Amino acid sequence: MKILSSSAINLRTVATSCLLLLGATLLLWHVSGLDQRILFDEDNLSFKAPNSPVSPISHTYAQNFFSRAVRGAQTGVTKRQVSGQKYLLGVGKADITGPVVEINFMGYANASQLGTGLRQRLYSRAFIIGSVDNPADRFVYLVIDTACGDTAIRNGVLSGLAALGGDYALYKKNNVALTGTHSHAGPGGFMNYLLPQVTSKGFDKQNYRAIVDGTVLSIKRAHESIQEGFLTSGKTEISNAAINRSPYAYLANPAEERAKYKDDVDRTLSMLRFTRASDGEHIGVLTWYSVHGTSMLGNNTIVSGDNKGVAAYLFETAVKENGSNSNFVAGFSQASVGDTTPNVEGAYCENPENRGQKCTFDKSTCNGKSQGCHGRGPAFRVPDNGATSCYEIGYRQAKPALDLFYNLDNSEDTVAVVGNSVKSFHTFADLSKYSFTHPNGTKVRTCPAALGYSFAAGTSDGPGAFDFTQSDSGAPDANPFWKVVSGLIKHADKDQRSCHWPKPILLDVGEMHFPYDWTPNIVDIQILRVGQFIAIVSPGEATTMAGRRWKAAVAKAAAGSSDIVPAGSPPIVVLGGPANSYTHYISTEEEYNVQRYEGASTLYGPHTLNAYISLSVKHLSYLSETNTQAIAPGPLPPDNVQKSLSFITGVVYDNPPILKSFGQVITEPRGTYRGGDTVEVKFIAANPRNNLRLEETFAAVEYQNRAGAPWQQVRTDEDWDLIYNWRRDDGLWGTSSVVIQWIIGNGPKSAPAGNYRIKYYGDAKAPVTGKITPFVGISREFRIVSARRLPRAGMY
Repeated sequence: MKILSSSAINLRTVATSCLLLLGATLLLWHVSGLDQRILFDEDNLSFKAPNSPVSPISHTYAQNFFSRAVRGAQTGVTKRQVSGQKYLLGVGKADITGPVVEINFMGYANASQLGTGLRQRLYSRAFIIGSVDNPADRFVYLVIDTACGDTAIRNGVLSGLAALGGDYALYKKNNVALTGTHSHAGPGGFMNYLLPQVTSKGFDKQNYRAIVDGTVLSIKRAHESIQEGFLTSGKTEISNAAINRSPYAYLANPAEERAKYKDDVDRTLSMLRFTRASDGEHIGVLTWYSVHGTSMLGNNTIVSGDNKGVAAYLFETAVKENGSNSNFVAGFSQASVGDTTPNVEGAYCENPENRGQKCTFDKSTCNGKSQGCHGRGPAFRVPDNGATSCYEIGYRQAKPALDLFYNLDNSEDTVAVVGNSVKSFHTFADLSKYSFTHPNGTKVRTCPAALGYSFAAGTSDGPGAFDFTQSDSGAPDANPFWKVVSGLIKHADKDQRSCHWPKPILLDVGEMHFPYDWTPNIVDIQILRVGQFIAIVSPGEATTMAGRRWKAAVAKAAAGSSDIVPAGSPPIVVLGGPANSYTHYISTEEEYNVQRYEGASTLYGPHTLNAYISLSVKHLSYLSETNTQAIAPGPLPPDNVQKSLSFITGVVYDNPPILKSFGQVITEPRGTYRGGDTVEVKFIAANPRNNLRLEETFAAVEYQNRAGAPWQQVRTDEDWDLIYNWRRDDGLWGTSSVVIQWIIGNGPKSAPAGNYRIKYYGDAKAPVTGKITPFVGISREFRIVSARRLPRAGMY
């Protein structure tokens, strides 16, 4: 047992905390644990067990990405003559990959989903925008490959920036926005509050430091790259990368409001392009598009950035291959993600009794239970834990974004960002008791955070357990056992139940403070503006209609003030999140009343959305060009880093098998391969938690174009087609092995004919002394005789 605390805690407190954490783990594992333990198998129309090795046929098609996405683009198209308002612009990217093995993944709340390897490194991407006339007026928008932003991470980043001194003092709470891509395929344990720490067995300081340090480094790189440049805004529609997973709740919104929109999801991808003034070079791009990071399934144990990580990787690779500078950065930010899903084929029953039938429309159940209802991605028949679907959904975002990027100067929807000023504000608000005037004129208030019964039902992206269903009313005969269990943790009083009505409260988390706060009551309110471009920074997952209302309210208020947006330039409003601190979901009042998963996970009662809108509009004057006043910081949320509990065991030691050595090859590659084949090499390994190898790699492919020529590194952990699978073979002896797979032609980069070898980089922890020593394993050479890329299998 390890307790991360700066002060002594008596044994009784420790024992009580252990019991609390254990009990909560058991409850949340079974209740909110979105435990996808089955996976569709095409051959026998059944499911296979979780944690199966990555299949050699995994992702057996690949995108000839450059020939399709860049076809027709002229050489040098990334260097165009751009005009307009000049701003200070900087972009940066850095590695934030935490421990890839033995740590619980963040997102599905499945305690059995422990990491076993790496498919794609995780990154922080930083975008700085500042005023030329007033350089102190600037902000940094961060897109990090995690499930969400977080209070502890943001505080750590701000502390790291302050420690750098000098001009880094310009970056403060008011102008640093930390957004997560909402990937469900990365390590957890970094969150500030107790509830999300439960399934990860507490707080993991190693992952926390990796995210904080990498995020600071990305800002540092962006700051060091600042030059004058231009911003160009555009948009395009993507019809096939997301659907609404809660259309029943969406239909509860007023018909006249729904009639304003053609879809029940926001299909618009919004773009902000960064162009250097000195030479017309495009240095970066920020996009906002709404789709959940749940392409990788709940039984996946290989770390990746999910579909947003794939999209950024494909975009960056394509632009660099087309002649742009090697430091180009593409951020694929999340937007109104709450009720979206990448499982675009719909939700179907996968239980034996009614396999292939659609789940019920109102409750997403099969035979009255949620467990059998699963969303299907575009390649759901491929048994690879969602990897093929993930790549496809990433492609479906990257391809139209790249088309827009290259044609932005010729699009009728293109708008140059104009206006001298760059402004931002950030404050905290206590949503356990915020009173305000409702749009209908009545006085209303928010409530201390609470989660409803349908929270435990999960979604079709990851069903919950036992007898919870979506749209659970909490009627007297509904789930009597769980009423007792939830009451053992904290029984909501009459006022709390009334405040949250019609939500039946399962977990009264906002009133649970032992051993520290379970969830936030104090939330971030933040908005950024450059010229007429405004970014709402949402701490929760806003549903489609919630996002539409929020953006419309801000746009209306901004348009009514000539000091906020330049005359003649209608405001362009985007919404990014979940950011800064994770506050679960933000649904409309009508969706809340239906009490599907999104409504049940709207923490502060039925008026949550209107509270966010009220606070946003109330403080919008701080974005005025003439404003010189600093906003009041509001009540500070707790920082629980030093008091967080942790029951995560460290690496004790590593040993090779008797008469063997670290890095020794167990299984060598064949002599020759063709495009479409999978190279597989097995090494004697050590635990990768000994050294995260940030900004480095665990695995590499090296290429030699002729005998005697130097070896060139052509694949690393960054590349989707190279997969690192680690396995503990003997816990007592401390032995482990790693299988490195390279699926030739399964990505945007070519693999020309020639000689290749696989390299493994590891670090072993010695028994007794604990000394960590690096080592390298090298496979024998093999030859690729055909460089063809794999087909897309007719998906387009």
